[in-house]
Amino acid sequence: MAMAMATATAATYGAPIPAPAPSASSPRRAAPDGGRRLRAVAGRPRPLFSPRAVSDSRNSQTCLDPDASTSVLGIILGGGAGTRLYPLTKKRAKPAVPLGANYRLIDIPVSNCLNSNVSKIYVLTQFNSASLNRHLSRAYGNNIGGYKNDGFVEVLAAQQSPENPNWFQGTADAVRQYLWLFEEHNVMEFLILAGDHLYRMDYQKFIQAHRETDADITVAALPMDEERATAFGLMKIDDEGRIVEFSEKPKGEKLKAMMVDTTILGLDSERAKELPYIASMGIYVFSKDAMLRLLRDNFPSANDFGSEVIPGATEIGMRVQAYLYDGYWEDIGTIEAFYNANLGITKKPVPDFSFYDRSAPIYTQSRYLPPSKVLDADVTDSVIGEGCVINHCKINHSVVGLRSCISEGAVIEDSLLMGADYYETENDKKVLSETGGIPIGIGKNTHIKKAIIDKNARIGENVKIINVDDIQEASRESDGYFIKSGIVTVIKDALIPSGTVI
Repeated sequence: MAMAMATATAATYGAPIPAPAPSASSPRRAAPDGGRRLRAVAGRPRPLFSPRAVSDSRNSQTCLDPDASTSVLGIILGGGAGTRLYPLTKKRAKPAVPLGANYRLIDIPVSNCLNSNVSKIYVLTQFNSASLNRHLSRAYGNNIGGYKNDGFVEVLAAQQSPENPNWFQGTADAVRQYLWLFEEHNVMEFLILAGDHLYRMDYQKFIQAHRETDADITVAALPMDEERATAFGLMKIDDEGRIVEFSEKPKGEKLKAMMVDTTILGLDSERAKELPYIASMGIYVFSKDAMLRLLRDNFPSANDFGSEVIPGATEIGMRVQAYLYDGYWEDIGTIEAFYNANLGITKKPVPDFSFYDRSAPIYTQSRYLPPSKVLDADVTDSVIGEGCVINHCKINHSVVGLRSCISEGAVIEDSLLMGADYYETENDKKVLSETGGIPIGIGKNTHIKKAIIDKNARIGENVKIINVDDIQEASRESDGYFIKSGIVTVIKDALIPSGTVI
């Protein structure tokens, strides 16, 4: 079902506007008449486009030529060890962490690609990748682009070779190690994405802006206020949106020096005053020839795109362009960020991130689960996943993951339950009852508040997981839980005995 939807959604985009084909010597092409590039003439600077900003396409519609399905290769980086998300990354890679009751983080960039007609996708993995690989295989294993486009979502694991005995050393090194494979694809651009961000974006507009500005690299940029800006890598741009300077997490006077006029990228004057900084989102479009030159010739030992390759590209005179993304975006890097991102989908009347957009759906694995059963329960401001059994309990402002079983008398507040990977049979439960064991799920009269309960956890009866002592940081791995930023996280497959108070 997900595959059919993906193909159908991609097919709704209009027919490309005819344009000259790229020459054999370069993947660049002339822009369509509706989006001509304005170049410097006789030493004069290129005029700004008006009334639109330089991030916007000059075409009224986004119609890439050549089509994204044939001219763009998506490369999703699976991330590092994810230590700040531990213990959620104890048994899985960051992109495999469950999200929003039914999904996993990796579903976000893959779905954005499919909805943007980018159907050739590689996912580079290294740490704890078994569950990620399994999910990608089950969710996107079939040919997704039709017989003409040969679409695919394929895992590329870190590997040693005679030429390179090392594992991935960073984002740029991961791409370099598979450059021989990427080079074989007859495409114009490489779309570089992170596997652990939550946002919805039409990459076709991103790619079209890249082509129209004749850029070597285009960096997705997020407008930022002063308070948040210190946590990001910031960029300065000229009046054409070209990046001229980078600064990593600046403070004080260095921060002030990175202020820019964000009206250049499309903000109105009032919002530009509120958001005078632009931060890199870690999302890039590289022209194919530029990527090959940078990783092989210019910076053959650079490990990271954000701190080494892209700043280096600006220094050697390449055209590095900023593209404004002015929407919800969250880097799921910490337990607190992950918790807030999940609970954000319960907000009313409008959630931070919506899964209810039929024009750009989020795809995932088809599990063929039954509808959730709610028996005399009080559920408010919450999201309930597939296949749950919720029995005579109270749930408020929470996200309940698939196959969750919640017993009578339980109270769930401000919490994220990830659910379970499987159901226990009635015989399993009978044996557990006879031997004093605890079934998967939430036991009778248990109270959970401001917590994350990972998959397959066994929570006994009359348990209180409410951070009774208001502890901010604690490691209790032997007891089955951690506390980070005041949020209790129960580890996957953990057992919390009846009567426990946390």
